[in-house]
Order: sequence, then structure tokens, then C-alpha cells
Amino acid sequence: MGKYEALARDIVKQVGGRDNISGVVHCVTRLRFTLKDESKANDDILKKMEGVVTVMHSAGQYQVVIGNHVPIVYADVCEIAGISPDAEQEQAKMGIFNRLIDIISGCFQPFLGPLCASGILKGINALLVFLLGASYAQSGTYLVLNAIGDAIFFFMPVVIGYTAAKKFNLNPIVGITIGCILCYPAIQKTALAAGDPIGSIPLLGEYYTTFLNIPFVAGNYTNSVIPVILIVALAGKLQKIAKKIIPEMIQAFFVPLFVLTISMIAGLMVIGPVVSILTTFLTNAFTTMYEFSPVLTGVCVGFFWQVLVIFGLHWALTPVHMIQLTTQGYSTVLVGMMGCSFAQTAVIMAMYFKMKDQKRKNLAVPAIISGVCGVTEPAIYGFSLPEKKPFIISMIGGAIGGAIFSLMGARSYTMGGLGIFSVVNYISPEGDPSGMYAAFLTIAITMVASFVLTMLFWKDTSVTEEKKNQTANGSIQVDKEMIAAPLSGKVIELSALADDAFAQGVLGNGVGIEPNDGKLVAPVDGTVTTLFPTLHAIGLTSDHGTELLIHVGLDTVQLNGKGFTAHVKQGDHVKKGQLLLEVDLETIRKAGFNTQTPVIVTNSSDLLDVIPSDTKMVKAGEELMTILF
Repeated sequence: MGKYEALARDIVKQVGGRDNISGVVHCVTRLRFTLKDESKANDDILKKMEGVVTVMHSAGQYQVVIGNHVPIVYADVCEIAGISPDAEQEQAKMGIFNRLIDIISGCFQPFLGPLCASGILKGINALLVFLLGASYAQSGTYLVLNAIGDAIFFFMPVVIGYTAAKKFNLNPIVGITIGCILCYPAIQKTALAAGDPIGSIPLLGEYYTTFLNIPFVAGNYTNSVIPVILIVALAGKLQKIAKKIIPEMIQAFFVPLFVLTISMIAGLMVIGPVVSILTTFLTNAFTTMYEFSPVLTGVCVGFFWQVLVIFGLHWALTPVHMIQLTTQGYSTVLVGMMGCSFAQTAVIMAMYFKMKDQKRKNLAVPAIISGVCGVTEPAIYGFSLPEKKPFIISMIGGAIGGAIFSLMGARSYTMGGLGIFSVVNYISPEGDPSGMYAAFLTIAITMVASFVLTMLFWKDTSVTEEKKNQTANGSIQVDKEMIAAPLSGKVIELSALADDAFAQGVLGNGVGIEPNDGKLVAPVDGTVTTLFPTLHAIGLTSDHGTELLIHVGLDTVQLNGKGFTAHVKQGDHVKKGQLLLEVDLETIRKAGFNTQTPVIVTNSSDLLDVIPSDTKMVKAGEELMTILF
């Protein structure tokens, strides 16, 4: 789940619950629900909900307007409602590395909550061993609590078998079955090793039995993560093949038979042993690096952790962490990130004391509370990252924490809670709490260092109205930026647009254009920050900081890109007048959609004013609006 989980749950509830949702997609700013019964949706409650701009009924859809962060909310809504994301997004082209991160995060995110809960319980149970003595470790209470906390780790292949099946479009029950097979006691290496080895294979080691006279090199797959993901990925491909060649009337039985037989033979005979070699190499490489310099390793992980989180790359370390826990009983992979959330939290605390704007101070309080609990997105995106320097200070604080914690030889014995709840991860199974004490000391030093650095080196540059850009003689100097028309056509007042969300200005101030030409050009020098896959809308941030949304036509997301041709890609820097899109206006009209094109300044609230030009007709490149800031 992401940072908008609570909002997503409330939205699902107020649209009538998951059983009332036939489907959901999203465009640049809206969740677009297809509901079985729209009368079950609570418009008034949704409109007043924090995080929801407004609600609309349009184009046969129930539309909940969120804003530019709608893709994140959409992902949480899909997860909560049990809906698979639309095929177009699932098939979006990615690089190999991005695809790998997407797979790992997709397999772990759905059960991260129960995983953390189980880890916390294991840590508490270990703490009770320390407090109550060895007799507690032999008690039934310990046994029951340990079973509750340890089960998800022991049967990890079963859980990941399900989540990976959802990711690779495999029958989820087949995915669970693959996980169960990997946990089957009789094929584990520890069970087979009770007998004498038959032979040995270089790199793979000894084997104790054969399959069709081929040596079967067993592994211990309980607790494992990589083999099940790869086997399920193969099974997903096999299922597609099986459904093409097996008659539909017998698919219910023979598709699973085909998939399980081939994928598990390949998995146990080839994938498992090869993964064993690779994971051993990977674990040894990280262990060697850590042994060479625990402090340097901790500094690197602590310094870069929050950057990895922003880009979603932190998931790359999760399998390595899990592998170490499985093979060694402890892990040092994520030790360096122990202080990161507390560094970020302390930075926001310091910013709170130096902020002039009371509204921002009020918003900082929940971000601080969230940060203590290990959720730092509100702090990062709302405060430190936009200011840049505080974010860098939080990275330095994280590095300090990583160095200290690694220097004290900390080890993680489970994958448990986040933030303050993670301290129990460092209590050994025997009940040794020294790692937890080291965690508390690391938190204290990290927070003090981050707080002091922020107080010393960050200054609130925001200004009050009476001091805004004052010149030497006391007059106010206002900066401005001219926004050119991206299209030629008739200029329409914002309130006259045929879409309530735009017309009411809930997405920002601006104007509309009824285009007579399909060539859309850059209205400013700036960066393409958003280019939706359907190409019907584009977001730009000017070099001066003005954020623009150009939405070509109304409800044109439903065209799925038909009639749109892009000449730029997301992330490109463009010059004013540069061709961005070519639009076939006739295709839009024939499909029954309005060609009115809103040009919206989405960060209007951060600016002094947005002044539309008084012209009635405009040519692309001519003045459309003036921004004061």
C-alpha cells in the first residue's frame, strides 16, 4: 500500500463498496469508476472528504477528481477493491531494471502489512525471552506467539506464490500451489540429507536422489523468495500457451496439470539450483563488502536510502535482505537505513520551529507523527524535498545513523515494523536486547544531528505578504511570466467550459481554447513533467516554476490515444513554440467528444495571480495568460 491507503479505503467505501465497483481507470486527475448502482455512492460525503477535489457524473462514469497524484491513489484503490489494474498500464513498456523493480515491489507490497506485523510479534517474543528467562522460551505461550509471528516467513513461497501470480496473470490458486510444493517437507535438502549422498555436481554440491535418472539437487525453499517468483513467471507464460492448445471444455483440469507439471519440474531441477548459486554469490558479495567496512556500508545505505525510496529502487535490496535472513539467521543489508526515517522526522521538527507560515506549521505536525512511525512520504514530498537543503540534511543524518548502527555491529533478525516499531527487529531470537539498545542510541544521535544541522543551515525563505519582494524604497517588485497559447482557436473563459471540474477552477485557474488547428506547441520554456499514455493530456513545468496542465478535449481519455501523436516524451526539456502533440480534431468530434481544451495553472494557489489575456481569438504562440509571482 502507498501513502494514500486511508483515502483509498474511504473512497471505495463511499462509492458503495468493492461489490458496487464494476471497474475503475484513471486519467490525469480523476478516478473514473464504472459502478453497478450509482445511487449507492455518497456524493456529499466524497466532496467534503480531505484529498478529494470534487465528484462528477460524466460519460457514463462516476468520476472522483483527485489531482495530479491520482496514479498513486489509483494503485491503492485497485489493491483495496481487489481489482487488477487496467491492461494498458500493466503492459506499459519498461526497461529491464525498472521491470525488475516493478516485479519485486508488486510481489512484496500486497503483504507488507502482515509481514511487518509478524516481524514485530517475533521481536516482542524475543524480548519476552530476555525479560522472563529461559523458562519462557520453553512455554506454550512462546510456542503459540512464535507460530503466529513466524508462519508468514516459513511459508513465504506460498504467500509470494499468490502475489506473484497476480503480477504475472497466473491463476492465483496455481500460484499458491507452486508455493506449497516448494514448502513440501520431503523435497527439502535438510530432509534428503538425512540419507547418504549419491554423488556431487560442481558448484551445485551433493545430491541424494534423482528424477528420471537425472540428479536432483535439492534446496531448502521454505523462507525463500526468488525461486517462487521465477517459477510463477514461467508458469504464467505456460498458462497462456496451454489455453491456446488445450480444448476449452477440459481446460479447468488440464491447464493446471500442464502448468504445474512443467513449471515445477523446471523449477526444482533447474531454476532452484541456479538461483541457489546466484543467491550464494550475492549474499557472499554483500557480506564481504560489509566485513570490509561496516561503517562505509552503513554510510552508503543510510545516505542513499531515501533517494532509493523516492524512485522505488529500495525494493531491490529486499530480496537480498530476505536471503540473508534465510541463510544466516540474521541480516546486515538494511542495517544502514535504521536512522533514515528519524533523520527525516527531525529535519521537519526543526523546520517547524523556523517556519513563518502557521498553515505549514500545522501541516508539519502530522508529517512528524507519520515519520516517527516510519512513513516519511508526507515529510519528504510536502516539506524537505521541495526545499532541497533539508532533504540533503536528512540524507546526511541517515548516513550518520547508518555509520553508528553498523559500527555497533547491529544485526536484523526479522523483517518487522517501520520507524519506532522496527527496534524489536534487532533483538536476537535468544532474547539478547543489545541490538535494540543500539537502535535507540542510533535514533537519538541521528535525530539530534539532523535537528541541529537543519537549525543551523536552513532558513525559511518564504515571505509574508507585507515583505514580499520589497525593494530598497519599500515598493513591491512583482515578477511575471507570459504563457503563450499552445493551440490556435477561440479563447473560452474558464467558467464557460463544459466540464464542471475545470469550470469551477478546482484544478487551478486558467482558460480554455476551442482549437481550429491540431498542432499543440509548448507555451513556455520548460520540462514535460507528465505525458499520459493516451496522449490526451500533457503537464509542463516552466523554467520559472509555473505548472501547466493542457487537457486536449473533454473525456478524451476514452479514445485510448486514437487521433493523438506525440513528438516529445516525459522528462524532455522543451522550448516555447516547440511541437508537442498533433491532434486529429475530427477524430475527437466523430467520436462524440468535445474539443474544448483547458489550459490550467495547477499551482495557482502558490502564485500571486493568473491573468488571462482579453483576446477572443488567439494563434499558437501568442499571449494567452500572464503569471504573477
